Amino acid sequence: MKKFLKIVKWTFVLLFASSILAVIAYRFIPVVATPLMFIRCFEQISDGESVKLHHSWVSLDDMPASMPVAVMSSEDQNFLKHHGFDYGAIERAAKENVRGRRIRGGSTISQQTAKNVFLWPGRSWVRKGFEAYFTFLIELFWSKQRIMEVYLNSIEMGDGIYGVEAVAEQHFNCTASELTRADCALIAATLPNPRHFSSKNPGPYMRKRQRWILHQMTYMPAFPR
Repeated sequence: MKKFLKIVKWTFVLLFASSILAVIAYRFIPVVATPLMFIRCFEQISDGESVKLHHSWVSLDDMPASMPVAVMSSEDQNFLKHHGFDYGAIERAAKENVRGRRIRGGSTISQQTAKNVFLWPGRSWVRKGFEAYFTFLIELFWSKQRIMEVYLNSIEMGDGIYGVEAVAEQHFNCTASELTRADCALIAATLPNPRHFSSKNPGPYMRKRQRWILHQMTYMPAFPR
């Protein structure tokens, strides 16, 4: 029993240390792949489809200034103010869930980044616990600029498309730096469900969300570089 407990203890120590080292490493190096990318590839193979994976890292300085403003307007308007968790949004999401309404939830950009880079998709309490842990770590070790840079490079933006550079190439036939303000708003409009909503062939609902996001962007502060 003592030997077993010792193994468990050192396993937790190793996992704890490796998680911190991984967060610190990603503060400086590009995130070239995420668990979700591998999961989607396996799903495509199991469905008999060809593997689709479009992803190219691009620095925040090479993205249009409108891109972070667009996703903040759409996903997390308090991103620059909170420390990883927007308790007001969480409370509102909980109330809507009680009422039985369908909503996106109260996850911040920081939480989504932690999930995208270090974890797997799902809604279990275990994954949520790990998400909170990694959110705390990236808010501790990364700047807001780095969190946004990793988010915009790792977020799923279409079928087999990850990050701003890839979606610019696949859906707008340009580079990330050439995206217009309207393009950025349209990309942000798809983020609740980028495999269902398309920035390449937007329908009336997407255009409506795009207009709403463009309106919200006029009230958002410029994202600090």
